[in-house]
Amino acid sequence: MAILENIRKRTTVLILIIGLALFAFVISGVFSSDNFAGGKVGSTVAEVNGENIPIDEFRAQVENASRRYGPSVTGTQLVNMVYDQEVRRTILNQQFEDLGIEVESDQIVDFVRTSGYAQIPDFQDENGIFNEQVFKSTIADWKANDPLRYDAWLQDEKAIIQAAKERMYFNLVKGGVTATLAEGELDYTMANDKVDIKYVRIPYTTIPDSTITVSKSEIEAYIKEHKAKFQQENARDIRFVYFEEKPSAEDDASVKEAITALLDDSVEYSEAKDANDTIAGFRNTTDMAAFLDRHSDEKFDTIYKAKKDLPSVVADTLMAMEVGEVYGPYKDGDFYKVSKIMDRKANGTVKASHILIAWEGAERANPAVTRTKEEAEAEAKRLLAEAKKEDVMFTTLARENSDGPSAPRGGDLGYFQEGLMADEFNDFCFGNPVGTIGLVETQFGYHVIKVDDKQDVIQVATLAREVEPSEQTINTLFTDATKFEMAVIDDEPENFGDIARESSYTVRPVNKIKEMEENLPGLGSQRSVVQWAFNEDTNVGDVRRFDVNNGYAVVQLTKKYRKGLMAPEDASATALPAIRKERKAQQIIAANQGKSLDAMASDNNVSISTASAVTLKAPTLPGAGREPMVVGTAFALDKDQTSELIKGETGVYKLTVTNKTEAPDVENYSTYAQSLQSSTAARVNGAVYNALKDKAEIDDKRATFY
Repeated sequence: MAILENIRKRTTVLILIIGLALFAFVISGVFSSDNFAGGKVGSTVAEVNGENIPIDEFRAQVENASRRYGPSVTGTQLVNMVYDQEVRRTILNQQFEDLGIEVESDQIVDFVRTSGYAQIPDFQDENGIFNEQVFKSTIADWKANDPLRYDAWLQDEKAIIQAAKERMYFNLVKGGVTATLAEGELDYTMANDKVDIKYVRIPYTTIPDSTITVSKSEIEAYIKEHKAKFQQENARDIRFVYFEEKPSAEDDASVKEAITALLDDSVEYSEAKDANDTIAGFRNTTDMAAFLDRHSDEKFDTIYKAKKDLPSVVADTLMAMEVGEVYGPYKDGDFYKVSKIMDRKANGTVKASHILIAWEGAERANPAVTRTKEEAEAEAKRLLAEAKKEDVMFTTLARENSDGPSAPRGGDLGYFQEGLMADEFNDFCFGNPVGTIGLVETQFGYHVIKVDDKQDVIQVATLAREVEPSEQTINTLFTDATKFEMAVIDDEPENFGDIARESSYTVRPVNKIKEMEENLPGLGSQRSVVQWAFNEDTNVGDVRRFDVNNGYAVVQLTKKYRKGLMAPEDASATALPAIRKERKAQQIIAANQGKSLDAMASDNNVSISTASAVTLKAPTLPGAGREPMVVGTAFALDKDQTSELIKGETGVYKLTVTNKTEAPDVENYSTYAQSLQSSTAARVNGAVYNALKDKAEIDDKRATFY
């Protein structure tokens, strides 16, 4: 009672406490609700020029894509595919809104009429032609009587509207793409004005890289001068040791021993008979199908096989064996096998060639064939007479005259067994000896046939066991991977490679992994490894073991790259060669100032080369590659004039113009202008979108969710 009295006395205080708690809860809800600051943190998969792409809508698109593409596309590939589509749609829709581009119903109809939708039978009239009225009535019927079909159409309609807007937008841009007659003339002259030169080239490779010292500050200065070339995305470097789950030598020997034990009869005790039973082995079993069902990883295949259909490692051996003989065990891929010849059919497969002469109306005849059946018969008999001549090649006759798809192969049909060809064709091939040439008629036309070869076919029973890692092997592998993981975690990060080498493990590096990649060379699809490498809590030097395809990978994060300008260490692979080339050019130019071509060639132990009919449109020199600066200089000179030293792509040049040929005058350059305009217009869609995307501010948050 005293306790109840105390509670009554403190009722006001309790109410106040509960009220404050509820108020705090409500306030907490306000600050975390979707209505505050534009939505929950992380509720968008990307932000494009300030416009959000909601994660819920994005996931729905990924789900739709998954149903559309099925298991042939991985989850990460689907995400990346949908992301690219949504970013494109968002960027272009922003343009449509700024320009006021809208699509009316008649424009939707026009788009359907000129697209693949026009081939849908429901939208066509009795003549199989798209009809606007049929189209509209079909949609109305779906809306009234088939809601599921109508909902699917609404999704298609959204795609049609988007595509129609894109067509309008890009057509507006293309409308401003022109090429003047002057531009057409320039394009013509660049392709047809020609120059002949003789030149000396001193390759940059004549100066060893080791003689050019480049400081870190010089690399930094070069990066600042060429910022566009040295931008990088967020990326990671890792290295790993792969512990592959594969059979050991003991596993291999165990399977071989087990399959060998099944060859001969064995004795087993039978409780039912209270006596020993003799169990027939592979050699002596009278029910091969049942034996293989019980003991083999492969069923009994009753189909007769030609040599080409047998495993290449034993094909010659099996074809030479007699019925009842057994061969093995032998290794075929990941299997140990024993094979027994069950039966043989002499000449069971035939190799033949033919010349098909079809007539108009024959089955599967090419529409271009217009000859009558009588004309076809006469032509076939003529070719038969030609084919039987000793000095005539059958393959040539077939290649030049056959109406069949085998004509490019000289009529060769390869090997085939009975029952695969038309009856008349089949009977001729299997009923005549090798070398016979004859004529038969089938529903496809007249065939001039040559029997090229015959081979036996055999029925083979194969006892097969796959060599797989045993439980002991798998346990040992896990232990080895765990020991290595612990060893590298307990040691210094830089000793990862040394510890691996002590155990004869191979360390494999993977560099510049992007945030949304999933395939790692040597490991395949490993999204979890990439996510770990990009996790903010993962530091350079950290190590983790992953369960991967057929084993384990012990992975170490070795480097992080932040988005922006490259550090000198990261840019050196590109910057160093460029800086060295510049220094080498300066040295070569300084050493050869004022020299003639002959002196320059002699002093540098190089030859004087020539190039003929060089054009500005294809500024390439034989043996030197693309050299636009050199070719441009040549066109700026007169005949017999010699240039100064030229800093080219692959070396320093000096040249003399030996001849110049101007392109013949053309009465009108409109054709060339039109060609330029067409080629430029063809690039509009891709070029415009890429320019918009490059300029857009895109905050990619995919890695937060996937």
